[in-house]
Amino acid sequence: MIALRSRADTSALGRWFWTIDHWTLLAIFTLICFGYVMMLAASPAVAEHIGQSRDIFILKQVVFLAAAGVLTVAVSLLSLSGVRRLALIGCGVAFVLTVATLVIGVQIKGASRWISLPGLSLQPSEFLKPFFAVTAAWLISEQRRQPGFYGWISAIVLAGMIVGALKLQPDIGMLAVIVMVFFAQTFIAGVNLFIVGALGGLIAAASVGAYFLFKHVRDRIDPFLSWNGAEHYQVIRAKQAFGAGGLSGRGPGEGRVKDVLPDAHADFVFAVTGEEFGLIVCSVIVMLFAFIVLRGLIRLLKEQDLFVILAAGGLVTGFGLQAFINMGSTMGLLPTKGMTLPFISYGGSSVLAVAFGMGMLLALTRRRHGAGTAWGHNAGSAP
Repeated sequence: MIALRSRADTSALGRWFWTIDHWTLLAIFTLICFGYVMMLAASPAVAEHIGQSRDIFILKQVVFLAAAGVLTVAVSLLSLSGVRRLALIGCGVAFVLTVATLVIGVQIKGASRWISLPGLSLQPSEFLKPFFAVTAAWLISEQRRQPGFYGWISAIVLAGMIVGALKLQPDIGMLAVIVMVFFAQTFIAGVNLFIVGALGGLIAAASVGAYFLFKHVRDRIDPFLSWNGAEHYQVIRAKQAFGAGGLSGRGPGEGRVKDVLPDAHADFVFAVTGEEFGLIVCSVIVMLFAFIVLRGLIRLLKEQDLFVILAAGGLVTGFGLQAFINMGSTMGLLPTKGMTLPFISYGGSSVLAVAFGMGMLLALTRRRHGAGTAWGHNAGSAP
């Protein structure tokens, strides 16, 4: 890999190659490869079950994952100001489209989260996760640079607007991830611990209140607590699949859980992995997610630019939470939630949104001369 580019190469691509985090990039593309393998394993049975061609999901996901790889690299080429502009524009567009789903959205399983496009059902809220994280980081850091700028108020108002839109869809899982990302950024920003604790208490109280006020929340929590209902039938079968897979799995194509779970290629793809490839491969996937999160945080230890710290911290928090929620619900540790496993589950919106997030993370954590000084000052300037 080192032989591909000389350190004397001063072109944009050459500078990118020698400043990018090669290990994180390799981990991301390894997850994309796992995504290809798991679509081949899980999707044909699901497609046949709904009367579609066996290859319908595979062909679509091949395109989505290829686009995700290209998008990750393309976004990682951006400068800090380029990342900021992309996030501001992306957050605005994604929010407008998320609100639009309330009017023109396609309702699936009682929720209006998708906009129907030719060959694709777009879920705009997926793109809010990475773009909001970077936008909130800029607003907060800009107030530090310009005390007269109402960055914190703007970030809180924006978060409130997004939470309101997601509650109306409803999409409580996505809402929870975005709230937790903002909470993490608040903590990282060095806000008084009393205020952080108060926010944590408010989030806990809101969670309890949501259970009593909203039926769709109770419909998720009650089956989890009582272990009955259709949703827990899927979890029980998923846990049986993990047990059947054992250490090394039954072998590619030999799994049975994909024949009985309607979401085996999406929300429960981790169960298919456990049955066909076993604990060893599942552990490798978990370690890849953990590596990307920890590597991203470690790269920030010497960073002085508050925008970079908050943006990258928010991106890895959202990425890690999404993976944790998917795997936790599959194994019955959390209430079931329609949240995909990044790069591995089927879903065009999710794959492309995660690619945007990982591309921005790679761009933010590239090695830069004068990090925290000249670049840091530039990062905080107006868009």
